[in-house]
Order: sequence, then structure tokens, then C-alpha cells
Amino acid sequence: MASTLPPCLLLALLLLAPALSARHKRGLIFNLDTGELCLQSTQCKSGCCHRGSGLSLARCTPKAAEFQECSPKSIYGVYYKCPCESGLTCDANKTIVGSIANSNFGTCKDPQRSNRL
Repeated sequence: MASTLPPCLLLALLLLAPALSARHKRGLIFNLDTGELCLQSTQCKSGCCHRGSGLSLARCTPKAAEFQECSPKSIYGVYYKCPCESGLTCDANKTIVGSIANSNFGTCKDPQRSNRL
């Protein structure tokens, strides 16, 4: 005679399964936390994969806040200076050579504040 689950236990498992699978998952490739190694900014929760120099390993770091140094968004996805937080703009010289060399650095500014001055 095969054993079966009691109906109340079966119901509990059915209700609990979606809740367990909906838990926030941190992956090995995406949803990386600050400080974890990365290859592209899309892997980071913060949206910035930062390296200190051309020889250093890139790690996820928070985006630049107001008045901090920044880089405009880049096609490479790895930054020497992170792009600005949402709502801020990176006031930098945007040149083709700077885009290729990843050297277009500037300062994060609030466009709303600039318009009021």
C-alpha cells in the first residue's frame, strides 16, 4: 500500500512553494552586490562595474552621488568613474576619443538645481 501525504500537508506545500521561489535570489552572474567581481555593469544591482586602473579587477560599486566624479554612460559597461545616480547628469566633456579611451570624466549635477540658479 503506497503512502500518501495528508491533505493539509499537501495544501501547505502547494501554498509554500511559490513563496519560497519568489524569494530574492542573488546569482553568480547577475544581481551582484557591492564589492563583488564583475565584467559588465548590467551584472551589478547598482548598475556600475568599476575598476581603479587598467590592471585592477572590476567590482560592483554604487553609482556616483551629486558632486562626485563620474563618467557618462559607456558602451564598454566597465567604468573608471561610475555614472551618476538616477536623476543626476554627468557634466563632462563628451568626445569620441574620450569615449574610446574611457576618459570623459566629469561631476554629477542635479539638472533641476542648475535650472534654478
